[in-house]
Amino acid sequence: MKAIVRDTYGPPDVLELRDIDRPETGDDEVLVHVHAAGVGRDVWHVMTGLPYPLRLAGYGLRAPKNPVIGSDVAGVVEAVGENVTRFQPGDEVFGIGKGSYAEYALALEDKLASRPANLTFEQAAVLAISGSTALQALRDHGRVEPGQEVLIIGASGGVGTFAVQIAKSYGAEVTGVCSTAKVEMVRSIGADRVIDYTREDFAEGEERYDLILDIGGNSSLARLRRALSPQGTLIITGGETGGRWLGGTDRQLRALALSPFVGQKLGTFVARENHEDLIFLKELIESGKVTPAIDRTYLLSEAPEAIRYLEEGHARGKVVITV
Repeated sequence: MKAIVRDTYGPPDVLELRDIDRPETGDDEVLVHVHAAGVGRDVWHVMTGLPYPLRLAGYGLRAPKNPVIGSDVAGVVEAVGENVTRFQPGDEVFGIGKGSYAEYALALEDKLASRPANLTFEQAAVLAISGSTALQALRDHGRVEPGQEVLIIGASGGVGTFAVQIAKSYGAEVTGVCSTAKVEMVRSIGADRVIDYTREDFAEGEERYDLILDIGGNSSLARLRRALSPQGTLIITGGETGGRWLGGTDRQLRALALSPFVGQKLGTFVARENHEDLIFLKELIESGKVTPAIDRTYLLSEAPEAIRYLEEGHARGKVVITV
């Protein structure tokens, strides 16, 4: 099969399109014939091996354990392991696999769900990781409620576009923060107000938010707290500083350390994708409350270009690779 592989950590230049063996299906695994795969920051981290603690988490200390990159996936079940009960060959699925930038990828059955009836494979391929992150941030950690004022920093990105729509589905009043070129897109997906950060500072206005979700920003903790209501909740799920050891998590660690001593709830989390949340997202999609926002589509052979485009920060929503 054809796959995007690399032998070492590094920039997109290390990626190559090669012919390799199709993976063997384990007892608890599903083999998916890949139709499309999502491009996200998770892929960039695995490709570069940064920050360094990621390598200690099982990805390989000096060199990648799995040469094929890619996680978000959508396609058709080709084969199932002996212990798999949810799926059978021919089922159309989406979710999280191992090495999805290939013609075939393996996935655990609890990391897959049936493809939403109203989505193409390309749309379904960008749903699992970004959608689950947005859902868990707002529902589980932000405890979003109807009528709350919610600020989403990084509203035009992969997680942000899902967060705007999910917050609206819970009845919140949503303000999105993005650059000038992306204002209309963020407004089009349902934001009640959009702040162009090149022209306006969200922390300098009089508005105070019940919940702030910081996905793509690098604002200091002090600035974020200034925009938060006295009893409000701050959830930091992103922010890239380029640090090789902490990679931006230093800000999140400071938030956790400060939270017990102030009235505001300051926190972060690591998203844990699961079958139940994939089903929840599928229902949101099929009800028409959420629609994946896709900016560009690339061929499998163009995976390095797709990742470079993501790196440059121009993407409005998600980037997808078709296989």
